[in-house]
Amino acid sequence: MKQIKKTPLDLLDDIYSLAYWMTGSENASHDLVNKTYLFADTRTRETDLLKTFRKCYVDQFGQQADFCINGKTCKTHLQLIESLRQWAADIKLSVLLSEISGLKHRQISGIVGKPVDTVRLWLYWGRKILANDGLLQASA
Repeated sequence: MKQIKKTPLDLLDDIYSLAYWMTGSENASHDLVNKTYLFADTRTRETDLLKTFRKCYVDQFGQQADFCINGKTCKTHLQLIESLRQWAADIKLSVLLSEISGLKHRQISGIVGKPVDTVRLWLYWGRKILANDGLLQASA
């Protein structure tokens, strides 16, 4: 059976839904979708478009955390802060890609660049967190 490939235009509604769930704002969603589609053309593959969306989200709307007490600790912890920011955004995006876009674990794994087992773990915990207390929603 031949798999139907979606064009970037076919994915517009899914990308907008993802953006709205990730940002919680209509204006921010429009900005994120516009930035994502700046890097797309009619031949862009679905996974490449979703990777671009992920990068645009983390660059602009990722978790804003301030762990700095003084300037000295800020410099030593910048890499940790960026890792936590990326991690929270990836968990939330993984859940939304699964639930909204209906992607399989292997496809999500290709988009976020993590092993399938990691994605499965993220989906399990991300769904629990989003359903129970919204902690991930508030932090990513």
